[in-house]
Amino acid sequence: MAASRELPRLKPKILKGKSTGREKKVIHPYSRKAAQITREAHKQERKEKMKNEKALRLNLIGEKLQWFHNHLDPQKTRYSKKDACQLIERYLGRFSGELEQIELHNSIKDRQGRRHSSRETVIKQTMERERQQYEGYGFEIPDILNISNLKIFREWDFDLKKLPNIKMTKVCADDAVPKKRKKKTNLPVDIDLGELELAGDSSDSDEEMTPVPFCLSLS
Repeated sequence: MAASRELPRLKPKILKGKSTGREKKVIHPYSRKAAQITREAHKQERKEKMKNEKALRLNLIGEKLQWFHNHLDPQKTRYSKKDACQLIERYLGRFSGELEQIELHNSIKDRQGRRHSSRETVIKQTMERERQQYEGYGFEIPDILNISNLKIFREWDFDLKKLPNIKMTKVCADDAVPKKRKKKTNLPVDIDLGELELAGDSSDSDEEMTPVPFCLSLS
């Protein structure tokens, strides 16, 4: 009987220590690479911050211009400075109704603390800042004093990308009062200056006379 032959056994291969994925190299916190990564992160943060601030600023300007657009007089082709000041006064008082409602809610009995205090503070700070601008160096509004600029502003469709097309101007509270023209008054002078003589000095004196300022009193 023939002896059965056994198949040779395959020895399992021992896998050497190979990692399936590349291990991330540890960056030393004080290395140049770490400093570069930190700078890039700060740069990106600044970009995002500037982008957000710009978007917020555009939104605020857009809301302001939209208010003026909605309150334009359709019959006017241009505004005088006095008319523009009256429109600005209405804009500065746009929060009056909301403040009255807050005061009404806070005046109700059995209320503990003031409600909407943060909103009330923001409104009052905004009104104070805008009032100072208006009564100081001027409050910026769309240029409704000019015929062509007012026409362009009327055609605005509230798209913030078109804000550069809108001309702006500054108007202050003093513009509400028309400036009076100063009239030049020529006072009659009956005295001939060439005939004036200085008392106590001889005409034959060799000393030079020092010019002395004088004034003429007219009765």
